[in-house]
Amino acid sequence: MTQPSVFESEIVLPDEALRAKARTLIGFQSRYARVRDYLRLLLNKEELANWNRKYHRGSLALVDLIADQYPLVIFCGDVGTGKSATAECIANQLIIDSTLEDSQLFKLSTRVRGSGKVGEMGSLLTEAFQKVGQSAGKGRKAILIIDEGDSLASARSQEHSHHEDKVGVNTLIQEIDSLRRFSGRVLTILCTNRVAMLDPAILRRAAIVEEFKRPTCEERYELFAMDLAALSLSQAQLGQLASATGASGDQPDWSYSDIRTRLYPAALARAFPDEPLRFEHLLNAVANLKPSPVMEDR
Repeated sequence: MTQPSVFESEIVLPDEALRAKARTLIGFQSRYARVRDYLRLLLNKEELANWNRKYHRGSLALVDLIADQYPLVIFCGDVGTGKSATAECIANQLIIDSTLEDSQLFKLSTRVRGSGKVGEMGSLLTEAFQKVGQSAGKGRKAILIIDEGDSLASARSQEHSHHEDKVGVNTLIQEIDSLRRFSGRVLTILCTNRVAMLDPAILRRAAIVEEFKRPTCEERYELFAMDLAALSLSQAQLGQLASATGASGDQPDWSYSDIRTRLYPAALARAFPDEPLRFEHLLNAVANLKPSPVMEDR
């Protein structure tokens, strides 16, 4: 019997589907620009050393501080704000910009938690990191995405933390530490809805902590304008949809996933199969749905 993979997906980068997905993410280019330069430092440590020798005769001590950092990035924020999709697209864009070929993107599966057997989660985590490391070559990068990271990296001090969970966190920390030996050829992006739940040792190792928030009114307007371009809605109608999906009373702003995975299908269900999709269908769907609750970060 074939053992299920510890990875949800394994994608060769650069990938055209991820390039296309990036164009559907509101604010992707500005977010990528914000983290790109720092990520380049993490992924090009050998080139950084060469740069230090070329321009500073190797005497710039802070280069050694950068080289000693852990190749770990944390994307945190509420459910449905695009952390995982952005992580995939940023990984892809980094490889596109670096002109490397045949790099690899791994997305860790929740199967890595195992079935509860003693030591199983630690063994599966070790297996996953070993495979990621093996895929990194002299001219290749390997990028690992850990989605729902709080399920693997919750603080060991929590009262409800079981022995197996603590062993898993210890293993995760050890594996992240070991990635430094690859000199920037391996990067881990951990996505979490509850950053406060993460073990402090994990947080201390993060070179970047990037926060994701629910879309503003302007961002929701941009989303509707892009997704509904074929309907030729007026600016007033787009503005009405953006406003209607904003916070109201005890209800929070709608998330990206609230709009794309709940609002759109509900509106389509009102139109299909007898009439075209209209603005009224969308507005009616908004009135009859509620946004997902905010995930408590504790």
